[in-house]
Parts: sequence; structure tokens; C-alpha cells
Amino acid sequence: MDKKHTQMNDSHPETNMPVGYPPQYPPTAFQGPPGYAGYPGPQVGYPGPQIGYPPPPAGHPGPGPAGFPVPNQPVYNQPGGAAGVPWMPAPPTPLNCPPGLEYLSQIDQILIHQQIELLEVLTGFETNNKYEIKNSFGQRVYFAVEDTDCCTRNCCGPSRPFTLRIIDNMGQEVMTLERPLRCSSCCCPCCLQEIEIQAPPGVPVGYVIQTWHPCLPKFTIQNEKREDVLKISGPCVVCSCCGDVDFEIKSLDEQNIVGKISKHWTGILREAFTDADNFGIQFPLDLDVKMKAVMLGACFLIDFMFFESSGNQEQRSGVW
Repeated sequence: MDKKHTQMNDSHPETNMPVGYPPQYPPTAFQGPPGYAGYPGPQVGYPGPQIGYPPPPAGHPGPGPAGFPVPNQPVYNQPGGAAGVPWMPAPPTPLNCPPGLEYLSQIDQILIHQQIELLEVLTGFETNNKYEIKNSFGQRVYFAVEDTDCCTRNCCGPSRPFTLRIIDNMGQEVMTLERPLRCSSCCCPCCLQEIEIQAPPGVPVGYVIQTWHPCLPKFTIQNEKREDVLKISGPCVVCSCCGDVDFEIKSLDEQNIVGKISKHWTGILREAFTDADNFGIQFPLDLDVKMKAVMLGACFLIDFMFFESSGNQEQRSGVW
């Protein structure tokens, strides 16, 4: 009895199974049937990894040019961004979508972070604004850079006309925002603020037009044919003291809220000593990508009109 029990507890040296049970896997010394030569060796002349696979067929495009992003993988260290921050993977391009706007088809929220310019903080010398545009996962979608000459920036201040260039993860300019010089006084309601959104550059996809109102900041979102599509309405007092400021995006009859543009509170020090602001934009996921791009332009116009001055000296109404 004890001898039989001892035999049952002895193990095969390769499988650790008791005597009497066949091994579940072949031993490590198993080399296949007679004539089996193992996995094929490296292929001579194949430029890819030497793992024994046959070479690609003739005419195969190969792994792509150096620096080209791998599909469905985050891309790092691309133009205009800080090292270590991933870019949003490029989604499939929907039908009738301007090139570069396919990223907007997959998101319902945008986060905009303005970069702090050290020269501007130390000297008060106005520099070109730069913004990171991210999705809700923190992946960078675009990078925006202002293109305005020194004299215009420092003479006109927040009321200056500007060109804002929006770049994708390949360094291509996919959108251009053009703000002309307009009057910023309530005494001239016939020449209020506006911004034109182009995607691709040179092709207008929409406009944001300020609507005169004695107390509230109001705007109208228009398509490329200058037809009214949506409305934007802000608070009577545009002040971000210890809290967010919301601009509601509404239907044309202003009965339904379809989204909002929010200026986020960034802390007392940053608000007091810089004009670098953080914004968030929310809109329906199935909204036309062109209108999403126009809302992005509306956010930049609102930033320049109400929050570009440092020291929390925001303008207090939509007509000043």
C-alpha cells in the first residue's frame, strides 16, 4: 500500500505530474516529428525584424517613412508639443469631412490650455499666444499658435486683429482663424466682433458674429453660407473670481441648451499675474464637425474679448 502510494506521488521530471498520468505537454526536449527542422531562420535581405517570417511580397509599402505615426497608437514629441504628452490617434475620416477635422468627429468635449509665456509675465511685453487643444483623456488633438506682428499685439492689446493657426500631430495647418479689427465699444453696434473659421486654410466653414445686447454677451454661430445655426449667451458679469464662467450654446430660439464654453478657474496666482487661461467646450457627439470647429473659434474669440487681460481685469459685459 505504501509502495503504491509512493509511486503515485512521484513526478515526471518534465511535467511535475504523478506517475500513472500522461504528461499534458511534451517535454522541453521535444523537437517535433522526424525531419522537423524547427522554425525557419532569419531571412536574408529582409529589412524588418529578424523573427523568421517570410519576406513581404514585392511592392509592399513597408513600415512607412520615418516619423510617421503608427495607426491607433498615441504619438509623442510631435511638432508644437511638450515631450511625453501623447497625441490623439487619427480616427477614420467621415464623409464630407474637411481634412484634419476627423479628430473632432470622435469627441464631445475639448480642453484648451493656454501656455504661460515667461517673457510676458516678467516684462509685460505681449507675445503671440499658444494653446494646447486636448480631448477629455488628456491626449493632444491640436496645437494653436497666434500669428500677429509685434506692433499690433502691443498697440491694440486684446482688441487686436489676429490670425490663429491650428496644427495637427503631423505639423500640418488644418484650420485658420481670422479675426478682423472691429470696434469694441457699445456706441458702435454696427461694427461688432466676429471671427472667420477656415478648414482647410482658405476655405471658410463658419463664422461667429457678436450680437449687440445692452447687458449680455451674445453671439451667433453661422455656417459657411452665413446662415444662422446656433446662439451663444454669456453671463451679465463676466468675472472668473474663484469660479468658472459658462457661455451657453443654444438653439436658434434659445429654448434648448446644446453645449457650453467654460472658462475654468486656474488659481489665484495664475489669474492675477498671467493671462494664460483654461477653457472647456462641450457639444453633442453627433454635431457636424464644421460646427465643432466653429465653436472652437468662438472660444478663442471669447478669450480675447473677455479674459486676455491679466490681473483678473476681465471686461464686464458683452458690449464693452
